[in-house]
Amino acid sequence: MAKKGVILIGLFLVISILLGIGLGVVSAQEGKKLVFGYIAYSRKDVWNNYSILAFEYAAKKKGIDTIVLDPEGNLEKAVAAMEDLIARKVDGISVFTMTPELDVTLYEMAKGAGIPITFENSLPADTSLDYISCVACQYDDIGYAAGKFISENYPGSKLFYVMGAPGMGITELYEQGLHRALEEYGTVELVGTQPTDWGAEQAMNVTQNAIQSGLEFDVIFVNNEQMATGVINALKDAGLFGKVKIVATGGGPHGLEMIAKGEIDATMSAPVSLQGLLTFKNLYQYVVKGVKPPKFIPLPIIPITKENLAEAIPWEVTDETYERAVAYIGGLD
Repeated sequence: MAKKGVILIGLFLVISILLGIGLGVVSAQEGKKLVFGYIAYSRKDVWNNYSILAFEYAAKKKGIDTIVLDPEGNLEKAVAAMEDLIARKVDGISVFTMTPELDVTLYEMAKGAGIPITFENSLPADTSLDYISCVACQYDDIGYAAGKFISENYPGSKLFYVMGAPGMGITELYEQGLHRALEEYGTVELVGTQPTDWGAEQAMNVTQNAIQSGLEFDVIFVNNEQMATGVINALKDAGLFGKVKIVATGGGPHGLEMIAKGEIDATMSAPVSLQGLLTFKNLYQYVVKGVKPPKFIPLPIIPITKENLAEAIPWEVTDETYERAVAYIGGLD
């Protein structure tokens, strides 16, 4: 009986030791500092860089290290970046879309390595893939928001639309959304549409041409805030600045400054800082908590005027704006 008791005690000690080792492994894994990889499109791209900064800022707040690799718009470098992150055994990867087709390749590489992956700025070519999520603008919704704002705030007006480059999917979506809102509300007449190359100079030229042709309009919708500077110059030259309402899109630092100065009347703000924060949140919740977010999360569109300028979510995340931006997306946890 005593011998049996000794054997049982011995077995108990062995099991306890093994359990202790096992618990030690679990504790070590739980104590391991997570590392998230990020494959950019290009840090020279202002939109992309602000998104990266927001992603990095949130990661720092949560005690997670980041490795951001910049392929500078080169597809082969993006593939090499994925190989690098896989070799470093990161815990999760975010990809800023370069092409929807490349997203599929990068997904397959990450999947083969067992690393969770999420996307931002555009959907992959195959949305049936089992990635975590995608956060991106819905450009038709931005066009619709602009049309809705103009219809509600300037009923009876004549609208001139200074659009982006023709033939681009984004441009077509903007236009579709704008037309949908104008038709739905029926309070504004679209009197002209002119394409540009998305730049200020062409925006100025087409606006000057419209004025010289005798086209009558009292509201301009312009596809970004850089182009708005060209529109402003054309209106000033013609003595029409201040007489024609200007509505833009973006909500970037320059755009908010233009609102504050009264140079433009409104902008359809799609804060890219929220895109970076939401992308981090999706990756963080999946890796840390096993929570899978919706497959697609559209970037919020917030109409900003001088009256609600203080409520704008800046593109740049700072200690001052972080809590407000995170609160807007419902927190990170």
